[in-house]
Amino acid sequence: MTDYLADVQKYDSGADEAVVNKIVRHLGIALRNKDSALVSASDPKELERVKEKWCEKKLGVGGADADAAIAATAKAMADDRSKSRVTFYYLVAKNLGKLQAL
Repeated sequence: MTDYLADVQKYDSGADEAVVNKIVRHLGIALRNKDSALVSASDPKELERVKEKWCEKKLGVGGADADAAIAATAKAMADDRSKSRVTFYYLVAKNLGKLQAL
């Protein structure tokens, strides 16, 4: 998947391309591997990693707020079997009101 903006726009039609590009740059080499380019919302370890590495370290939000944003994103993307990491991270940041901070 190379058109990250189009994937994000399935969930947020007004997605800012600059913000999406910042997330792509942040994820860097992880997007080269198909497995690491996707988020497994059914894996508790994966969701904990999203919370620790993305919510806490990058966005500065932890605890229940991070858990709620991750859960809301997983629910919003439930019908998508291949959850793009870029889209997932974008929606988590949006749910936390942190898109401008990127």
